[in-house]
Amino acid sequence: MHNLPSSSKTVIIGGGIIGCSTAYHLAKIGVETVLLERKKLTSGTTFHAAGLVGQLRSNANITQLLGYSVELYNKIEQETGLSTGWKMNGGLRLACTEERWTEVKRQATTAHSFGLEMDLLTPKEALDLWPLMNIDDVIGAAFMPTDGQANPSDITQALAKGARMAGAKIFEDTKVLDLEIDNGKIKAVITEHGRIECEKVVVCAGQWTREFAKRFGVNVPLVSMEHQYMVTAEIEGMPKHLPTLRDPDRLTYYKEEVGGLVMGGYESNPIPWAIAGIPKGFHYSLLDSNYDHFEQLMELSLGRVPALENVGIKTLTNGPESFTPDGNFIIGEAPELSNFFVGAGFNAFGIAAGGGAGMALAEWVHAGEPPYDLWSADIRRFGHPHFDTDWVRTRTVEAYGKHYTMDWPHEENQSGRPCRKSPLYEMLKDQGACFGEKLGWERPNWFADAAYDETPQDVYSFGRQNWFNAVGREHKAVREAAVLFDQSSFAKFSLKGPDAEKALSWIAANNVAKPVGSLIYTQMLNDRGGIECDLTVARLANDEYYVVTGTGFATHDFDWISRNIPAGLNCQLFDITSSNAVLSLMGPKARDILQQVTSDDVSNTSFKFGTVRTIDIVGCPVQALRVTYVGELGWELHLPVEFASAVYQAVMKAGGHYGLINAGYRTIESCRLEMGYRAWGSDLGTDHTPYEAGLGWAVKLKTDQAFKGRAAMVTQKQDGVKKMLVGFTVDDPSVVLLGRETIYRNGIRVGWLSSGGFGYTVKQSIGYGYVRNLEGVDKNYIEAGDYELEVATVRIPCKVHLKPLLKTSIRD
Repeated sequence: MHNLPSSSKTVIIGGGIIGCSTAYHLAKIGVETVLLERKKLTSGTTFHAAGLVGQLRSNANITQLLGYSVELYNKIEQETGLSTGWKMNGGLRLACTEERWTEVKRQATTAHSFGLEMDLLTPKEALDLWPLMNIDDVIGAAFMPTDGQANPSDITQALAKGARMAGAKIFEDTKVLDLEIDNGKIKAVITEHGRIECEKVVVCAGQWTREFAKRFGVNVPLVSMEHQYMVTAEIEGMPKHLPTLRDPDRLTYYKEEVGGLVMGGYESNPIPWAIAGIPKGFHYSLLDSNYDHFEQLMELSLGRVPALENVGIKTLTNGPESFTPDGNFIIGEAPELSNFFVGAGFNAFGIAAGGGAGMALAEWVHAGEPPYDLWSADIRRFGHPHFDTDWVRTRTVEAYGKHYTMDWPHEENQSGRPCRKSPLYEMLKDQGACFGEKLGWERPNWFADAAYDETPQDVYSFGRQNWFNAVGREHKAVREAAVLFDQSSFAKFSLKGPDAEKALSWIAANNVAKPVGSLIYTQMLNDRGGIECDLTVARLANDEYYVVTGTGFATHDFDWISRNIPAGLNCQLFDITSSNAVLSLMGPKARDILQQVTSDDVSNTSFKFGTVRTIDIVGCPVQALRVTYVGELGWELHLPVEFASAVYQAVMKAGGHYGLINAGYRTIESCRLEMGYRAWGSDLGTDHTPYEAGLGWAVKLKTDQAFKGRAAMVTQKQDGVKKMLVGFTVDDPSVVLLGRETIYRNGIRVGWLSSGGFGYTVKQSIGYGYVRNLEGVDKNYIEAGDYELEVATVRIPCKVHLKPLLKTSIRD
């Protein structure tokens, strides 16, 4: 029987582990919830998942989310009376090369940073835990005791029962045909058994999500990939509580199952599935076993588990799963359609993430924002290239193939490139640019010089990489002469209309009600005071602002601004990123060079720091923003793309006498670290407020202007903060700081680095991170402590800094 209700506040589409977990958590909150599954619960991809549950990721909040899954799986069986197959038997990770061992030691430090227990073991200690393996090539291992394994279908059924117990209604064999949308607002879900009026829709349809969402203009970048694992017959002497085992150097994983082993892995040449679309009626279905393709993993596994050579194979399961271009899942409210939420693309760790992702998605649906910063999984991290399924598939094949390869610092993807190019791409390539990629944009990371026998190609390691000296030369030029950065990939918006000032004054934490020609650095806050955006706005006219933000934040920041323009105000936001190129001229000689190419007066008297003016260069009207992110005198030159080559050549020609050279994004990073400039997505995010980040000076509390987040800022200013962003330096230049290193104060763990790198002027490794203390943090607390950083499990003394490491004359 399908006694569908006529209405529900929220409708979830999809009855796998993510959908059922979301229903469970929404019902627990008290939100009226209906879940619709086109066939049977778990019949999509959940039923054939391998079921390993690991917790550690490179992001603290994703790790926290996975840790919540473990907590939930520990209690859901008792709550519902349904068995889940959950076993907290721990997880082993092997290292068989010195570089892998360095990676594992850094992962152990990351675990310590995030409050997880992760122990480093000798090969013999690992063998004691996993006696079936050959350890001839093992250098070391890491063991996480709170990892485990579960039965995916059983956990999902338990979550479904828990959801029903809390009041959710679940309907199987109920296919969703359409959504009813009126003037951009969701009105109802149309099913084969009737219409359900609703306010919000949550799509947790696994590999079907992209195609369904596309019908309503929503982009969900995922594709299906074949993923195989085998289940063996019983193995004599199999221990009952064998930990899960990951052997990344052999691309394989293992777990015990009914006296035998499950073995699968991530081959470097994966096979995409359903390129022409998922077949109709595909449910509780598997693909034909591909023994020839699996043979490469089988051969690798025999070297690790010799017993596999003489044991029978019960099954070789080939099940399609959804994977994403960057290997992380997709969660959140779609920027294209309000009240359309997505939880999909779990890259074969949907069981590990299921409990936490359902919790976070439920909170997001209920409160309008996630419980904590989930930017690395946020649906708004994607952009224009991700609308093209062929591009998504190309990049996802690469991501799948890298699942168990070395996670090198600063590693760039190679597939689907070049995609978006600045007008200067070919010119810079000819001059030795080594490009990185962000949101499809090609961006120079550094420039190779043949005179130093350099080639423009990254060589990865955990030490100083091959570009280290080249970036040092660029950095020196920033500090002593001048450089030109191609930053055309900046996201650029235009906010126009008679109410532009009123709207932006509400959204921005800093004062934007300034005269035409003003340049304002500002954060945009949520109601908790968390930093949603960190950007620059230029007032071009009484009714027009020019907004500049980071390349990777184009979708996110446009969505945040447009959603928060108060109702009834007359202004419009336009994305004009592709219209303008950006050349950033920075360094103490920048003014001398700029004055050579324009007849406009660019003296400090005429063109002060924090202002914007239109100047002319070789016939091009250039919008010049006097600003810096490297800590030196400089201008961002924003100009129509058709003038980019001519302006670039003119500036470079004029700058030759002054030592002007090209420079890339890695130089920007090293310079900003020396200056203590913050970066959104690492040092800043929705879990951090301006006062915690040392940016209280950019909050307009001295005015009576209302703005989003003001109440939280008033309270925090009165009560003080419980964490504070501070800088750290290590004297030993051989110590490489990357971020996530553990911060110890007086021997007690108080946080981790949010970013790290090297300062060529100060000749030191530099890191930034939040020092935390529940009883409060202030200047005296910071300065009263003795600090160490844990780097790859080794504690290293460091110095703490509350001020920039350099003093420069950016305002002269």
